[in-house]
Order: sequence, then structure tokens, then C-alpha cells
Amino acid sequence: MADLSQLVKAYDVRGVVPDQWDEPLAEIFGAAFVTVTGADAIVTGYDMRPSSPGLSRAFAHGAASRGADVTEIGLASTDELYFASGSLGLPGAMFTASHNPAQYNGIKMCRKGAAPVGQDTGLAEIRALAERWIETGLPATDATPGTITQRDVLADYASYLLSLVDLTAIRPLKVVVDAGNGMGGHTVPTVFGGLPLDVVPLYFELDGTFPNHEANPLDPKNLVDLQVRVREVGADLGLAFDGDADRCFVIDERGEPVSPSAITALVAARELAKHPGATVIHNLITSWSVPEVVKENGGTPVRTRVGHSFIKQEMATTGAVFGGEHSAHYYFRDFWNADTGMLAALHVLAALGGQDGPLSALVSSYDRYAASGEINSTVADQSGRTAAVKEAFASLPDITFDTLDGLTTTAPDWWFNLRASNTEPLLRLNVEARDPATVARLRDQVLAVIRA
Repeated sequence: MADLSQLVKAYDVRGVVPDQWDEPLAEIFGAAFVTVTGADAIVTGYDMRPSSPGLSRAFAHGAASRGADVTEIGLASTDELYFASGSLGLPGAMFTASHNPAQYNGIKMCRKGAAPVGQDTGLAEIRALAERWIETGLPATDATPGTITQRDVLADYASYLLSLVDLTAIRPLKVVVDAGNGMGGHTVPTVFGGLPLDVVPLYFELDGTFPNHEANPLDPKNLVDLQVRVREVGADLGLAFDGDADRCFVIDERGEPVSPSAITALVAARELAKHPGATVIHNLITSWSVPEVVKENGGTPVRTRVGHSFIKQEMATTGAVFGGEHSAHYYFRDFWNADTGMLAALHVLAALGGQDGPLSALVSSYDRYAASGEINSTVADQSGRTAAVKEAFASLPDITFDTLDGLTTTAPDWWFNLRASNTEPLLRLNVEARDPATVARLRDQVLAVIRA
């Protein structure tokens, strides 16, 4: 039996094409997706990678062979596919490997209303069926083959987002946008087109070989071109999208990155102004600033594990209006609890354009602490090293530990979280404190134990 363990991850399918998967396997995944979800119609989209159109069409053929009608929206950002799933009421499949290098591709699947498909919500069954059908071939079916039709939803997607944020009265802004040769180059011109924005484009050409830099704004080196350009042209801000444009990073007028935690707090305050008393979700490695701002604005903060499946589940359970992660994923109740970097960007533009000060001043009240960023260490014995870190800090006064996701160690003036990677032999460390010197001291103390 074929082993798909390296291809089917916790939340999606992702691997190297054609070494780990190809169009015949994509067809099998399409048939399995329809079988597991019981869908009689689905929607698909794909990013700018060279392998994406062929994989997407093969998946559509597999789905149609099981009797499902397929609506293809073609080139799309991941949040545009979520919009199609939500607005059309259809399960969806997005072909993208997000920020991974060019040789990778993948499938992000969802049920109707953009509800996530992960290991516990159908992905394990899809994998099991695919493994069986790799060996036996697709079984015969009495179903009448479904149709495959095309539909352009980009304008509807833009209109819907703009209906959620009032940008009619903002002052003119100059914004540099780095699309990283990814899908932001497809969506930004339509979404920003009618707004009072002077858009300076960087790398808008759709090119899944990523000739300029990786489409991964989480890595600081991929923000350098944007930072330089913001300073060169005297822009009010910069925006950087990842490959499938579902995440958005923000640069202030000085060319300095704005913490995703500060963006989470800013958007939370805006959403709470519209929905007083609502719940806001944040993962456990966002800044202390986030729950503080939520409470100050009359909301209820709820802390979750890291990862979109946990955020989306908690959003659905609590009816939260908004959720944010340190990795610049932003989730909105008004967007089917799905993540959309574009909607977060519109909130930033509305907040900045609605007052006269610079972005650095606007976000300063939301960025209250010093942080290390995420630091990875290659460790064979993850649990052993984590236990050693806990032991090293256990005798300090006023220390608390919790294990919601890894080990979070908290003192009155600082905290750190140590989490094991699900897919690699890594420990991930995040430190926050009231001043940079304390962050540096704690970081070095913890790393000394981890890497001993």
C-alpha cells in the first residue's frame, strides 16, 4: 500500500511535485474528497505555481467522476477560495504550498462555509481512501459524471471585503505592497483599485518560481526589499503577502516591521467597537498586549493553542468576532471564521487613514513589550530538553507553568513558551518581557539548557 504519511500533513496535503505527488494522485484525492464529504458540488482554486493548473484540473476530474459538479475559480488567493466556499455554500479545495519553495505544491481543503478539513475532520479518511485507490484504481460508480465549469469571483470577493470595512473617508495614503510574485499580485489591484491609495507595487508578476525572494514574510530577509522601498518613496506603510496571500505583514513608515500581535490588538479594538463585549481569540504566543487591549475595550480574550484548526474551532465554539496569531494569520467571524490577510490589511488602512499620525505612533499603544521572535533549535530529545528547562526554572519565586501547548513559563515581568514541532526535530522558543535586556537574558538562559 502506498504511504502518504510524508504528504498528508495535519491540516493539508503538501509535498514536492512530481517526486511525492502528481496529477494522477491529485485525481484520486479529488475522488476521495467528494466521497468523504458527500458533496454533490465543490469549488476549486489554484495559485501561480507552474504545477497548480494541472493538479487542480486533475482533482476536478476525480471529483466529477464521483458525480460532483465542479466550479473552478482559477487563479485565486487562499482567502478568495474561502470566500467562494462561504458565499456559494460549497466544499472547496485550494491548490497551493503557501510560502514553500517552487518545487512544492499542496491542497488546502474545506467543507462548505470554509470549515476546515484536518486530520480529525476528514483528512485522515481522505488519506486512507487515497492509499487504497492507489493500489486498486478508482472503483466503478453508478454516479452520473459531474460538470466542470468556470466562474470568476475576484470582483465579488473584493466587494465583499470592502463591505466589511469602511474606507470611504480615509485620507490618501501611499502604500508599498510586496506580493512576492504570489497571489497578492492578483488580488491587490482589484481590492485596492477604487480606494484613495497610491500603490507602489513590488513583485506583482505571478511567478511560482519566486525569482526575487521566497514568498515567506515570516523570515526577516524576505522583508528587506519592502523596507528599503518604503523608505525610498516615503510611503505611509508597507504590506507583504505570502505566496497564497492569506497572510499579511505590515511595515511602518520608518521601514520597521509591526508585530503581528500589535496588528491583532489593533484589529481587535476595531472589531470590539462594532461588536461590544464580543470574544477575541489569540494563540498562546501572541503578546500580553493582546488580551490587555481586548479587556480594555470591553471584550473577552480566549487563549488557544497555536494552529489554525484550534483557532477556527474556538471561533466556532465561542462565537468570537476575531482571532489572531503571531504568524500573521487573522480570522474573522464575518469571513466564515476563516483567515484573510487582505481583510486585516484593510483594517490597518482604515485605522491609519482615519487619523493624521504615522503608523508607528498608531501602533505604539498596541506594542507594549519586548519579544524575541521564534527561535528554533534542532533537538533529538524534545521532551527531555523541555523537562530540563522546567527543572531549571522551577525553584524561582512567583513562577507558574502550563502545558496547553508545549511549556509556558510565566513570571510577573516575563514569560516564555517552548513548543515541539509536529513535523521536525525542533523546539521552538518565544520569549516576551517588559524590556529587551530581560528578553536577551531569558533567551540565553533557556537556549543554554536546550542546547546543552
